[in-house]
Amino acid sequence: MNPERAIADCTAMTQEAYFQLEAASDVRYEYIDGQVYAMGGSALNHNRIAMNVAVGFSNHLKGTSCETFSADMKVLIGNDYVYPDVVVDCHATGNMLVSPVIIVEVLSKSTRKKDTTQKLIRYINLPSLQEYVLIEQDIVSVQVFRRVKAWQPDYYYLGDSVTFDAIGVTLTVDSIYERVDNAELNEFRQLQQGVVVKSSE
Repeated sequence: MNPERAIADCTAMTQEAYFQLEAASDVRYEYIDGQVYAMGGSALNHNRIAMNVAVGFSNHLKGTSCETFSADMKVLIGNDYVYPDVVVDCHATGNMLVSPVIIVEVLSKSTRKKDTTQKLIRYINLPSLQEYVLIEQDIVSVQVFRRVKAWQPDYYYLGDSVTFDAIGVTLTVDSIYERVDNAELNEFRQLQQGVVVKSSE
């Protein structure tokens, strides 16, 4: 079973019914276009990437009004409610976020379509949002949509650094993928080890 599924398939659910559903359950649900999606547990690499980004942001934001939040924090977008993997908001109050400046989603097979279509459209129409970030977990690729570039994407790979202008922090792609286990990273690390061994001979 997919970790995320529509509870109301082709059937609209009211916001009131959505609120009641969340209040009565320990499961988190997203509400998009009148459809409710149960948010399942994420894979190990997914968690590693989200944590690496969140820690990188949080360390930089100490002593500022901006805060980093994880997937447990709900974001209100118009009439929709979502749980991004990582969010930075500089005016957080209450039990949900309404003015994020950066949103990060780690892509998976079950969420890719929604993250790159429905959510993308909604996120870039948030007046406060400056950067929307999509991160692959099975390959090494970081995609950043920026308001100042009319939401045209920039791509980053191993060896690159990514600057998040909204909060003035730069993270290397290597640090974003620290401890992540996939074929591309394993090959890269083996090559690095070979270079180190050769240079020490």
